[in-house]
This record gives sequence, structure tokens and C-alpha cells, in this order.
Amino acid sequence: MKVTVLFFAGLREALGVSREACELPPGIDTPGRLRAWLRERGGDWAVALAEGRNVRAAVDQAIAAADAPLHDGAEIAFFPPVTGG
Repeated sequence: MKVTVLFFAGLREALGVSREACELPPGIDTPGRLRAWLRERGGDWAVALAEGRNVRAAVDQAIAAADAPLHDGAEIAFFPPVTGG
């Protein structure tokens, strides 16, 4: 499955990348599994996407739960929580 992954705000700064095209291996089929797979890169990836960090996900521009299904061609965005004021 091919997807586009976007990183916003502090994640973009920590990882040094704003967009990445990924060919996902079998079994990486939810935002939660994608996040865990990206964490396996280690270093800044492991820190920025750590399990205890509050990171939100969106699939095709709609907020998505960690267990939401992904599909070929999906756009997945990871970003910190947004606060208003």
C-alpha cells in the first residue's frame, strides 16, 4: 500500500521532514501501526512519535483514531494537539 505521510508543527521540526511517500509493509494498516513503524527508525523518530507523546492523526484530512483503516493512496497527517484561544 502506498500512502503519503505529512508531519506538522513541532513534529515537522523535530523530524526535519514535512512530507514523505511511503510503501507500507503488510500489516501496517492503521495510523497507530504506521506511527509504531515510523518509530522503529529510532533517534528523533522514536522520540517525536513515542507512545506517551500526545500526537494526533488524520486520514484524508479527517481526524482519525489510531485503529482507523488506511487505504492505498491515503494521506495520513501526524500533528500535535491544537489549542485555541
